[in-house]
Amino acid sequence: MTDRELLELAARAAGIVGTWSTGYQGHGGEELDGLDTGSSFLWNPLVSDGDALRLAVKLCIRIAHMNGFAYALTGLREFEEAEIAAPYAATRRVIVRAAAEIGARKEE
Repeated sequence: MTDRELLELAARAAGIVGTWSTGYQGHGGEELDGLDTGSSFLWNPLVSDGDALRLAVKLCIRIAHMNGFAYALTGLREFEEAEIAAPYAATRRVIVRAAAEIGARKEE
């Protein structure tokens, strides 16, 4: 599944409405893909700690870290990502994967 597909399903799970966009934001003006929800910033919990935390809280996703892995647990299943050298990115990704699973179930 692509990052875009993950983000769109995660947004569906959280009731976030927007259109896919590429924009420039941040202090360095870096290019970023995400959902344009009408706010000043694109919504992308794969790169935004704040977006990821709000997503986890809204969907009651439990987060744990153990033995070099980040885990996200929903009532449905458990997801894991190796932290290697990027524990924050792994945590954001595992949250989005869990949220996308919830969003996919909403489609059924």
